[in-house]
Amino acid sequence: MITRADIEQARTRIEGRIRRTPVIGVDPGTFAGPAWVKLEFLQHSGSFKARGAFNRILAALADGELDPAVGTVAASGGNAGLAHAFAAAELGVPCTVFVPTTASAVKLARIERQGARIIQVGTEYADAYDAAVVQAEDSGALFCHAYDQPAIVAGAGTIGLELLDEVDGFDTVLVAVGGGGLMAGVATALAGHARVVGVEPVTAPTLTEALAAGGPVDVAVSGVAADSLGARRLGEIAYDVAVATGVGSVLVTDEDLLAARRTLWDYRRIVVEHGAAAPLAALLSEAYVPVPDERVVVVLCGANTDPSDLV
Repeated sequence: MITRADIEQARTRIEGRIRRTPVIGVDPGTFAGPAWVKLEFLQHSGSFKARGAFNRILAALADGELDPAVGTVAASGGNAGLAHAFAAAELGVPCTVFVPTTASAVKLARIERQGARIIQVGTEYADAYDAAVVQAEDSGALFCHAYDQPAIVAGAGTIGLELLDEVDGFDTVLVAVGGGGLMAGVATALAGHARVVGVEPVTAPTLTEALAAGGPVDVAVSGVAADSLGARRLGEIAYDVAVATGVGSVLVTDEDLLAARRTLWDYRRIVVEHGAAAPLAALLSEAYVPVPDERVVVVLCGANTDPSDLV
């Protein structure tokens, strides 16, 4: 578990390193009640992952856990690797990123531009993860988990603190769930203030299956959002937070994700990746139906995508 104090410390630690992303209101009548959208896809490296990456590396440097000459190792379907490559470059430490062969070419190109070394292993995030752990153990590099380390989750939780500052009263926050780091951080930050609902594809239901099984379990992963919501298993931290704070889950189809992503482009000229469209997809498809006057925030968490299929 992490605490609100961990997230407050993370906010102080990464201040000046990350962007405070804006919130915009949704047109009245779009949904059952008032709604806002947190534009986290405008974050450095194109996703919320930069928050956790900076927090993990800065904390490790301060604690003497990271040898700046050896650097960091991360495993990622794309966004976490890009975030760690960006943070490492900004902080002047080497970075190696293990990715599956299915990782988005757009994300790989951006990781390379940050100067990180890329190693492709297997077809799923789990394959890249196993290889990255071995590399970290053999080299002495700092292993940076994509979603299941306290510093990573606490960094993501700073989004929740920003929402408390930016939105004057809200009831529910909808967030995409893959490994669950974003959900866990935001739910911890907002405990006692607002509820959090995780939205995930039916083709990768890590949170739904974990809650049903009484703990994280492996699930099959496929679908259009597999490059960003492709974790095979919910994180332990995420599961503990979900149970402790009463996080619920809803499922959306690939068709729902495609429609939500296209809607953002058609009506707002906003480009996000398929996984980031999940919270909006839940509202548009009515997988999640707000009660009358429920005040809802949607977090759009990443935009590292190929926009060519939007038009």
